[in-house]
Amino acid sequence: MSKTIIHNISPVNHASATGIQKEALDLALKQVGFIPNMYANMANAPGMLSTYLQGYDVFRKESGFTSSEQEVVFLSISQFNGCDYCTAAHSMIADKMSGVPADVLQAIRARQPIADAKLAALAAMAVEMVAKHGQPSPVIVKTFLDAGYQERDLLYIMLAASVKVLSNYSNQAFGTEVDKQFAAYKVD
Repeated sequence: MSKTIIHNISPVNHASATGIQKEALDLALKQVGFIPNMYANMANAPGMLSTYLQGYDVFRKESGFTSSEQEVVFLSISQFNGCDYCTAAHSMIADKMSGVPADVLQAIRARQPIADAKLAALAAMAVEMVAKHGQPSPVIVKTFLDAGYQERDLLYIMLAASVKVLSNYSNQAFGTEVDKQFAAYKVD
């Protein structure tokens, strides 16, 4: 049974977009180098796309997490939320761009324990924040802090979770097709 709930709204074509839709897609093109299917769908609500792009960019630039840690956060949340599109996209980024160790990538995708204790604490915190609606277990928080993270990092996990809600939920609503750039990492 399909989870798709949006059936009568088509992706916004960048070439024919105007106004705030075009502005949001222009920013997306500048940031990514192409218009992912997810962005074309989100552009139907330009505020959603621009909020996503800004939050994503701020998380990348300000969080203080390494590129690998950022991907662990995004991928863990996307996998927990059941977003096949974002799981594929972040798997490709993790593997080809962010330097996430192969065993960590595979563990997250398979929902298995992560051997690296620090990355395991990070992934657990990211999932816990989403699963418990911003009210994580004190044990998970302590493990996270004991792994070397700071309380400030919790705020950036909240930002990442918020950004992923926008992308994960919209992809599920549209049944977004995985772009060819991410196809090799499609969830089976």
